[in-house]
Amino acid sequence: KETFYTSFYHMLIQPNNIADVNGEYRGAKGEVHVSPSKTYYSTLSLWDTYRTAHPLYTILTPEKVDGFVNTMLDHFDANGYLPVWTLWGKENNCMIGIHSIPVIADAYLKGFNGFDAERAYNAIKISQTTNNDKSDWSILDKLGYLPYDKIDVESASRTLEQAYDDFAAFKMAEAMEKKEDQDFFYKRSQYFKNLFDHETKLMRPKSASGKWLTPFDTFKVSHASTSGGNYTEGNAWQYTWHVQQDPEALAELIGGKEAFVKKLDSLFKLKSEIKGEGFTGDVSGLIGQYAHGNEPSHHVAYLYTLMDAPQRTQEIVREIMDTFYRNKPDGLAGNDDCGQMSAWYMFSAMGFYPVDPVGGDYVFGAPQLKKITIQLPQSKIFTVEAKNLSRENKYVQSISLNGKGYDKKSIHHKDIMAGGHLIFEMGPQPKK
Repeated sequence: KETFYTSFYHMLIQPNNIADVNGEYRGAKGEVHVSPSKTYYSTLSLWDTYRTAHPLYTILTPEKVDGFVNTMLDHFDANGYLPVWTLWGKENNCMIGIHSIPVIADAYLKGFNGFDAERAYNAIKISQTTNNDKSDWSILDKLGYLPYDKIDVESASRTLEQAYDDFAAFKMAEAMEKKEDQDFFYKRSQYFKNLFDHETKLMRPKSASGKWLTPFDTFKVSHASTSGGNYTEGNAWQYTWHVQQDPEALAELIGGKEAFVKKLDSLFKLKSEIKGEGFTGDVSGLIGQYAHGNEPSHHVAYLYTLMDAPQRTQEIVREIMDTFYRNKPDGLAGNDDCGQMSAWYMFSAMGFYPVDPVGGDYVFGAPQLKKITIQLPQSKIFTVEAKNLSRENKYVQSISLNGKGYDKKSIHHKDIMAGGHLIFEMGPQPKK
């Protein structure tokens, strides 16, 4: 319980409102602007927080979400593209992707309406189609991937993460009935397939002429600012699973659900060592080559549930909770990354997690506390109860929602926000 509330505290430290009491703030170009709401948020660590922290804000602090989105749109007006990673109102471009896009799309799909949806979509479309400091769309659109001999660093990771931003744009275009844009962004969201190497069954860098990177060290960790490389604070084993938008399509590439599970098992059983030049400290919290101390791995344990092996999700989530979240000064596997590590803990403690953080589907794992009650808007309450939970009883036997059996792999945001009672029956062996 102390770890849970410490996580909640960590999650609420940021984003920070940097507007003065009269609403004035310095924007992306250093000019003074005035926010009518007297809020302008920074410390937007979006490469980390789009995955889990921002979806959790939509449940626990929904009153803040419109302010986050309006800040991102104001940043777009000043800077020309949506935020990548902002600090004191300035864009530092320190990571990849434009992961404010999934945050905005998620808010729209969940019904938040305190921002102009057309303005928001326009900012998304321009950011994802106009070359900027972090993106070269002309190369991507020509080849269907970013080649390692044209893009200096992180070509594989950028291809994969930008495909997810395209998927977020697709979801918003679909909801707004923008058919032409919908088709365009969906096509690009599938570009991850162009880097899948059927020989190694891993995501592998490719040249502009279509040749695979050779030699290919699948364990070598890349770090853009200190050692270059084709991945972002990770390696091929960690980034192969970075298909949050379509795990089923990734499973087809690997050879089906059983092959997917076998391949994923090997990730957790490989030797826990890091190979690489330059800084590799972010790639920490290892179980095999799974790296919980860094964000690209955060959804991976929940992929088992989607592949009809929920018992493996339940086992690994317990191992991660017990190993990497200890109530000690050194109790985290890495730095908290502006609440992202903590948000993973809170979602996982409740028994579900946003593998795809746009739209509100939360994939089941197994709860880690016996009872959690969430106070929701309009005096509604959502309670998660884990009956018979103990150190031994870590496997979910059955799930019910509001007294009725529930056999889905996930629960939706709207079902949580409606209030209700989610019950997990726990036991010592996996359910047959």
